[in-house]
Formats: sequence, C-alpha cells, structure tokens
Amino acid sequence: MPTEQDRAIELLRTTPYGRIAMSRHALPFITVARHIVAGRSVLLRLHRGFGYHRACDGNVVAYEADNMHRGGDVWAVQLVGTARLAEPGPAELARLGPPARSADAEPYAPAYLRLDPRFASVHRLTGVA
Repeated sequence: MPTEQDRAIELLRTTPYGRIAMSRHALPFITVARHIVAGRSVLLRLHRGFGYHRACDGNVVAYEADNMHRGGDVWAVQLVGTARLAEPGPAELARLGPPARSADAEPYAPAYLRLDPRFASVHRLTGVA
C-alpha cells in the first residue's frame, strides 16, 4: 500500500515547479524552484544569485508544489527534510531542461539542492472554481 510520501512523490512528477521555504536571518522565507524526482529524493534548481541555496544547505526546509492553476480537483504536496547542495549528473540536467535566461533582470546562474524528505503530506480540494 502506498505511503503518503509515495503519493506526494508521484504527484511531484506531474508538475515542474514549486516553492521552497527556509529560514533566513531567523525569519521564514519562500522562493520558487524547478524540481525533478530523483529516486526517493527531489532535486531542486534555483537561482544562485539570490544566495538562497546557501541558506538551505544542510538545513531543514519545506517544499510545496501544487496544481492550483488548473482548477477543478486541486492537490498540494508538502515535503519536509534536509537539503544539501548537489551536483546533478547529465541525465538529471537533461530532465531539468534549460534554466531561465534571467532572474530579476540578472543572468540566471543555477544552484542545485537535493532534498531527502522525512515527512510528506498531500491535501486535496474538490470542486475548485
């Protein structure tokens, strides 16, 4: 029987972007990230220029992704675990696709994190307008 984490990982496979939440200067902070599922981990790509990858490395973070832009039956996945800086292999880079050209009008420089979830939850809303 699939676990909540199994269901969460399968849903993550169906959408390319989510939001990573971290603590920055002792305050909560959220930013967008591209992701792929890599085994039982989630590989995240975010812009190096903001420095968020350094705040996440070795720390517990939360990651959320959803399909709320679609309406109808909506789901949201939340994962919590430790993020570590990562160097993706060629196959993972190909799956991530090309990075954005810019972030806040600056050239986009990718940074990669691997999130190993310890907790997962899936929430569903039905009949969303």
